[in-house]
Amino acid sequence: MDRASAGERSLSCHLALVACRDGHGNSHLVNELMRAVYLSWYLERAGYGNQPAEQFKIAEYAVENTLAHAHETGEWWLASEVISDFEALLTLYDAQLARAPLHQVSEAEQKLREFVMGTDHSPIP
Repeated sequence: MDRASAGERSLSCHLALVACRDGHGNSHLVNELMRAVYLSWYLERAGYGNQPAEQFKIAEYAVENTLAHAHETGEWWLASEVISDFEALLTLYDAQLARAPLHQVSEAEQKLREFVMGTDHSPIP
């Protein structure tokens, strides 16, 4: 993956995290964070990382809670106690985008599309 593309993806995720942390999120930004969680999971499964599955589950649950809270209140923010977990995952995702070849990133994106079109609740066990 070229540096410019990796940088754009990274910046998009980091800005989404800042906005959601500060209560200025929206459905698009929360989905951007979830997308990063799942792509990072798939890239890790392909050999690019060694975070425990629990780290990914924490982030996944945080996004689900954010969506539920937004549905009830209209407020889009991530709980402060999970921000460091997201920062760690985005650091991993940045490293993955810098190291993984484009075909691995494309394969992770294909797996994400298949998951989204399927009926499973989560790709993370």
